[in-house]
Amino acid sequence: MENPYLPYPVRIEKITIETEDRNLKTFKVAFLDPEDEKAFQYRPGQFAELSVAGKGECPIGIASSPTESGFLLFTVNKAGVVTTQLHNMKEGDIMGVRGPLGNRYPVEEMEGKNVVLIGGGFAFTTLRSTLVYMLDPENRKRFGEISVVYGARSEGMLLYKDELSAWQERSDVHMHITVDCSDDPFCKYHIGFVPGICEQKITSAENSMAIVCGPPIMIKFTQPVLEKVGFQPEAIIMSLENRMKCGIGMCGRCNVGQEFVCKDGPVFSLARLNTLPKEY
Repeated sequence: MENPYLPYPVRIEKITIETEDRNLKTFKVAFLDPEDEKAFQYRPGQFAELSVAGKGECPIGIASSPTESGFLLFTVNKAGVVTTQLHNMKEGDIMGVRGPLGNRYPVEEMEGKNVVLIGGGFAFTTLRSTLVYMLDPENRKRFGEISVVYGARSEGMLLYKDELSAWQERSDVHMHITVDCSDDPFCKYHIGFVPGICEQKITSAENSMAIVCGPPIMIKFTQPVLEKVGFQPEAIIMSLENRMKCGIGMCGRCNVGQEFVCKDGPVFSLARLNTLPKEY
């Protein structure tokens, strides 16, 4: 039996500083062994454990899409011992990736439907994976209208700025980007919080499903906006982060009732969450 705690060795191919405070960096990594890459079969919404020898590991959502071959993307917030060490690493350094872990967004259930992606802050990572997957030429025809609401504290805190601009230029995706506030009188984005922008832009739930991923406070106030326009609990998909540690449901750090966020999640429908204690 394969050891679930052993990571795959990967090389850091590129590091991109995403935000003006330099606390969010995207790591493009490649497997050292092509067989490891073949074994790492993932879907949008899953995560992996990133490890640094002598420092430990941390769970990070996979920002790349399965349609992007030859590399993985992880956007890492500098917050603790492991993430700080990652931020100190350089292109060419070797690190570990363990996974893929957790469940995934129900993209098969979304086929033939309109899709709404709602994200806040650096939780937009797995939504990037989902959007790139759906916009792939082989997949785009499988989905209806695609709408995206993405918010950050300021313009300098938005992720993937070049891609955001490219997506805004497309006619087959409705991008609604917002920032909490801006000193720029010519700011090209909406000004306001994500729930408020959702209330303005997401006005129908007909034949639609929504994915919500962001800070708990954003999720809390976005949920009733979606319900108000008619989204049923089964059609609202949420991605949780709840003290995940081991990634395989062994340590018990991330339970919500009888469910483990790392193994049974992190993706849950609102219908399922409504049956669990309000611990998330």
